[in-house]
Amino acid sequence: MSVAWQPTATVPVDLEKMRETVRALLDADGGPVLPEPPDTHVTVLTELLRGHLEVMVREVETAAGKLPDTIPRYCALACVGEARGKLRVAPAAQPGGAVAYARRLARVLAALCDHHELMDGEPA
Repeated sequence: MSVAWQPTATVPVDLEKMRETVRALLDADGGPVLPEPPDTHVTVLTELLRGHLEVMVREVETAAGKLPDTIPRYCALACVGEARGKLRVAPAAQPGGAVAYARRLARVLAALCDHHELMDGEPA
């Protein structure tokens, strides 16, 4: 009989690594980093962003669920919904579609990181 592995403790979220991934595509103001990364880098960055988002969606949703009914809670949950929506779509099949999609993922990841830090009492 096979028993599924269950984690016994949560692994801390590596916000610095997530923000580093975001910085590969966006500047400090959320604008595009130029020149654009090559397509092979965009593909890798997109997969990294998707993985980071999967983690952060769960983290932020769990943390927000522990908050009272307040504006920060609703904002965090709205951001979770936005992230889920972006994870469901695919990049546009046109020139520049892959990098534009990666940047959308990067923006929502940055927002989730901010929410996570605010709920943990750390500065965003």
